[in-house]
Amino acid sequence: MVQGTVQVTHGGSSRWRRRSGEYPTLTAALAVAGDGDVLSIAPGTYRENLVLHHAVTLRGPEGGAGSVRIAPLDGVALTVRASAVIQDLYLEGQDRAAPALLVEDGSPELTDLRVSTHSAAGIEVRGAGARPLVRRCTVENPAGVGIAVLDGGGGVFEECEVVAAGQNGVSVRGGGRPRLERCRIHHATGAGIAVTGEGSGLEALGCEVYEVKGAGVQIAARATARLTDCSVHRTSADGVTLDTDAVLALAGCDIHDIPENAVDLRSRSVLTLSRTKVRRFGRNGLSVWDPGTRVDAESCEIHDSTGDYPAVWISDGATVSLDSCRVHDVPDALFVLDRGSRVDVVDSDLSQVRNSAVSVSDGATAQLDDCRIREAATGAWFRDHGSGGTLAGCTIDAVQTGVIVTKGADPTLERCTVTSPAEAGFYVSAGGRGTFTACRVTGSSGFGFHVMDGCRTTLTRCHTERCARRGYEFAEDGPTAHECTSDETGARLADRSAPGGGPVGAQAGIRTVTGVQSPAVRAAQAPPPPVPLPVEEAEGGSAALARGSGEMLGQLDALVGLDSVKREVRALTDMIEVGRRRQQAGLKAASVRRHLVFTGSPGTGKTTVARLYGEILASLGVLERGHLVEVSRVDLVGEHIGSTAIRTQEAFDRARGGVLFIDEAYALAPEDSGRDFGREAIDTLVKLMEDHRDAVVVIVAGYTAEMERFLTVNPGVASRFSRTITFGDYGPEELLRIVEQQAEEHEYRLGEGTSQALLTYFTELPKGPAFGNGRTARQTFESMVERHAGRVAQLSEPSTDELTLLFPADLPALPVLPAPC
Repeated sequence: MVQGTVQVTHGGSSRWRRRSGEYPTLTAALAVAGDGDVLSIAPGTYRENLVLHHAVTLRGPEGGAGSVRIAPLDGVALTVRASAVIQDLYLEGQDRAAPALLVEDGSPELTDLRVSTHSAAGIEVRGAGARPLVRRCTVENPAGVGIAVLDGGGGVFEECEVVAAGQNGVSVRGGGRPRLERCRIHHATGAGIAVTGEGSGLEALGCEVYEVKGAGVQIAARATARLTDCSVHRTSADGVTLDTDAVLALAGCDIHDIPENAVDLRSRSVLTLSRTKVRRFGRNGLSVWDPGTRVDAESCEIHDSTGDYPAVWISDGATVSLDSCRVHDVPDALFVLDRGSRVDVVDSDLSQVRNSAVSVSDGATAQLDDCRIREAATGAWFRDHGSGGTLAGCTIDAVQTGVIVTKGADPTLERCTVTSPAEAGFYVSAGGRGTFTACRVTGSSGFGFHVMDGCRTTLTRCHTERCARRGYEFAEDGPTAHECTSDETGARLADRSAPGGGPVGAQAGIRTVTGVQSPAVRAAQAPPPPVPLPVEEAEGGSAALARGSGEMLGQLDALVGLDSVKREVRALTDMIEVGRRRQQAGLKAASVRRHLVFTGSPGTGKTTVARLYGEILASLGVLERGHLVEVSRVDLVGEHIGSTAIRTQEAFDRARGGVLFIDEAYALAPEDSGRDFGREAIDTLVKLMEDHRDAVVVIVAGYTAEMERFLTVNPGVASRFSRTITFGDYGPEELLRIVEQQAEEHEYRLGEGTSQALLTYFTELPKGPAFGNGRTARQTFESMVERHAGRVAQLSEPSTDELTLLFPADLPALPVLPAPC
């Protein structure tokens, strides 16, 4: 057969129908071919747009991969509208608005095809009647989607490979429902597999998704999917994401080497996992958010975190159930927070946890039954009011502290055993409550049960043995104990009724104390690390997005004084706005570092300006939300090695899309710091500011001299901030203006001579270290209102003027500074 020709072998039973013929083009051959005919294509390049209307066989030379090229200059290279058989072809396309291979109807068989194209899609299956069987096909499309199944299309893809895609590797939408078997999707710029829209679905068996510049698998908007024995790894974003009522089942899958969240769920999505491994992830192994969002996992393993985040994060009312699972080699195992959030764990192992195996806060609930916790800093920590749940039949071994209950939390523990804790078996402080029934502590290096002053804790039939310091350490006022025992004398512990109950003998292993705290467990009273607020509750919300930059700048101008500050902020926002317009015009924009240093005395408006700055940047489209998250040293620095990085990262995450304002930032680097953990917070911040420079604006604030020292503690600190803005002290006239604004806002007026009296007062007011600037002016107004109330309250029927006018007599006395020694 001559190169560049097509031989048509006609089918049928009669001799006449079995004849053959050769044609110079594929179009000519297809014009005479009917159902059952075979078109054998000689090697060559065919620049034709082919459309198959009949169930023909279209094939190139067997084993001659790439010898037959279908490569039109534009449009669809091959359109299939029948149950044809197509094999051993090389398809090319150049049309960014059309696919290279389009299946619109029938159940064609596509085998050993190579699609190398720069098209909208490599292979597109479109329409409810399209159900191809695609075997051993390869798609390379750096301009668009690898394989697209849409508008009710389906089909089976066996041993296919998407070797490169400029967008999603496999995209399913519009009710498409394909099945993938033993396929490989890699080097996509977008999601490896994306399934979107109600009615859309996908089933994958034995597939691999890797080297993806985006999420590995993305299910959204009421779509469903099931992955069995699949692997997702080496993505640049999350491994698997579910959003908006998505439903996904993972069975026997392996998700690993993910720099972000291995699995992230939001907005009422539901995930079912069985026999699945999640390992080597940079953020959360499971990140579960929002009411109605749920994860059910059975016989799964989550381990080997490479970052400093909890392995399982549950917040904003989400629910997670773990049955016969293992979580190990992670910073924290389970973090459940926010009212309505819940974790249920049955017959599972939590081990080799650097911080807390279970952390419950902000009104969340945890239920653990017959679980094993070992080698952790803290077995379980119920942190604050409304947080609780039940631990039943659990064992906690080789930890620093077994269970901590603080700040009004009220869990129930039944038949739990803590073995060999380094500090205390059960520790209750800061108003924590808790009910402990038939719990045991064995081999504690500290106390067995340590209950601090004021904690309304109830212990029933508890037992301690071999506790180095004492079996029970109770505050005088608080705990109640019934039928509790200790091995120290073999005696039963005398019962304690409600607070103030009868004395308990030391011979039973208990000491009653008031306000005494073991140094070994003192760290447990520290506040919990900050946690992300829901979007609708974050400070500032998205209100800034609804207001223009002009309004924000107007609010800035309305502030009293701060002329130099206003000029600096305007200059900075002008640079950002002009840069944005230059980019829109296709010009290069100057790089503007948006991180700032605010220096000055307290009360000079630093926090207010920071908030307005964030809202201005949001109105310019530079920040997503523009909200302000204000923190200080206590919010960033932890008590244990590694906890500071976690707290700092969490604060940074809360500020994503807005401003992270660090007040008194110099406290992170005290002059006599030694091994102070504040340096770790600074190092973490420096890296985060570089890695996420467009996501968060960081403003550090404090006294001028101290902030100058702060900028020298780390080589990268000063380079991260574009400029320092100094907030000067307010003068008497500016302080008077603040009082006038306060009076106007609260519907008061300054009577005759009051303005001059205020000027004199602020001029003579000592400006020592305690001087609060704007805060002092507001406090002065509040004092005047109090003195005015004391004066007017004596009148039987005061007039409107008497109810609103403030006079010089209402001014407080000037404070007297102590005489120098």
